[in-house]
Amino acid sequence: MGKIVVLAGSPRKNGNTDRLVEAFAKGAEKNNKVDVIPVSDHNVKPCTGCNSCFEREGNKCFQHDDMTEIYEKLKDADTLIIASPVYFYGISAQLKAVIDRFHTPMRNKFHIKKLGLILVGAAELPELFDAVITQYRLILNFFKLEDAGMVLVRGAKEKGDVRSEDLNKAFKLGKSI
Repeated sequence: MGKIVVLAGSPRKNGNTDRLVEAFAKGAEKNNKVDVIPVSDHNVKPCTGCNSCFEREGNKCFQHDDMTEIYEKLKDADTLIIASPVYFYGISAQLKAVIDRFHTPMRNKFHIKKLGLILVGAAELPELFDAVITQYRLILNFFKLEDAGMVLVRGAKEKGDVRSEDLNKAFKLGKSI
């Protein structure tokens, strides 16, 4: 049985991203332990780029916040799913703060082998997710991770706009892991 950590990046509770994450988790729970981390519920300060974590005992950040808890959950995960609404062609600020804090040697203690992506945006533009997907692929290559898959949903602005077919795609992605 695998362990999946989902970083749920929406600050809007019970919105479209949360619904997709819930569907994903239902599919994934059949063969995995799934831990959903709603990042907006955690106080995570942005990385300052000081690199003191490279020198400090246990590679700990000088900032005292909830990132310590998130690191602990990531240590045992073999799959990481990034889920976010798309604002101005990027992931949410709350999620970006968490991901930027992966700039630490502590990430070398993670056992993550697969990375997946769930994105939802209000616009219908074909290029809506291009910037995030480019970053995603760069991360896959840099860390030599397996692509677990993507669920990309356009045209979902208001709560509940995500369609049952989109929820089914998220469920199937979860089930495939």
